[in-house]
Amino acid sequence: MRILMATLLAGLATAASMAQGEGRWAIVVHGGAGVIERDSMDAETEAAYRAALDAALETGGAILSGGGSSLDAIEAVIRDMEDNPLFNAGRGAVFTAEGRNELDSSIMDGSTLNAGAVAGVSGIRHPITAARAVMENSRHVMLTGEGAEAFAREQDLEFVDPAYFFTERRWRSMERAVGNMGLPLPARPEGAPAPEEIREGALDLMEREHRFGTVGVVALDVSGAVAAGTSTGGTTAKRWGRVGDSPVIGAGTYATASCGVSATGTGEYFIRLNIAARICHEMEVTDRGAEERPFAAQEAADLVIQGDLTDLGGDGGVIVLSASGETAWSFNTPGMYRASWGSGREPVVAIYGDEE
Repeated sequence: MRILMATLLAGLATAASMAQGEGRWAIVVHGGAGVIERDSMDAETEAAYRAALDAALETGGAILSGGGSSLDAIEAVIRDMEDNPLFNAGRGAVFTAEGRNELDSSIMDGSTLNAGAVAGVSGIRHPITAARAVMENSRHVMLTGEGAEAFAREQDLEFVDPAYFFTERRWRSMERAVGNMGLPLPARPEGAPAPEEIREGALDLMEREHRFGTVGVVALDVSGAVAAGTSTGGTTAKRWGRVGDSPVIGAGTYATASCGVSATGTGEYFIRLNIAARICHEMEVTDRGAEERPFAAQEAADLVIQGDLTDLGGDGGVIVLSASGETAWSFNTPGMYRASWGSGREPVVAIYGDEE
């Protein structure tokens, strides 16, 4: 009902903006990729994810259809997803082998190529907001760990106690992984709730579906500006300050005047292939011999994900958006939580690989 009402309101706003000669808007969202299959997903869990993706579209669509910026839409949507324990970003993030939550995020403005990122932060409630602050209020692109948190405090960003990020299923998943690695189990975080029962089957499903858990948004606003953002808790039981592709501009997040990409997958492969920037390059290069044309969003996404990434042995997926409002996604896993919407078209929410 909420997304239907948003569709009607956005349609009226879009009609008004088009009458005034303004451009189109569009948004595409992902919530992670992995072994997400109908046979292993119960109805309640599926409904919860679809509702969360609906809400993401509603939030972003309301901002964009009302004339708001692509950066504002991305930050608002990702902040909500960082607060939703369904996703591996912010609250609900996975734990390191030491029993900590280390969060990464990035954002990029395609109009200016300005970008900001934070990596390995533990107390910032909304890493995406910290990433945007780095982009707009510092001369740097990426800040890490204690330095990033010191900067965030200077920017008066919201901090929370470590227990805020705690979820029992993430903790249990980490304990299982650490045990399998033969490492000592870390102490339960101070302030965490009392242990609760977790069904082993549900834990197995969570580990498969969130193996590559990340959230991301790419948006086009009515002024024609494309932007992209990504946020993650990383991988379960990661060690030694591991950082994946999500905060790496060009690997997990990238935007230009004509293209935006957010990725989710095995970060080490996305970094090696510079996946996000590579897709944008394929959408912009025209020197292709006889054809001499750039690839469309879906062509470019499939070329890099189904070709380059798969050939190298990596897995995961991307969402892509062009300056004309064309949205696309491509993934080589059984499923990916994903959704898109834009002026003049109906919202789409999908989970499984056989959905449109």
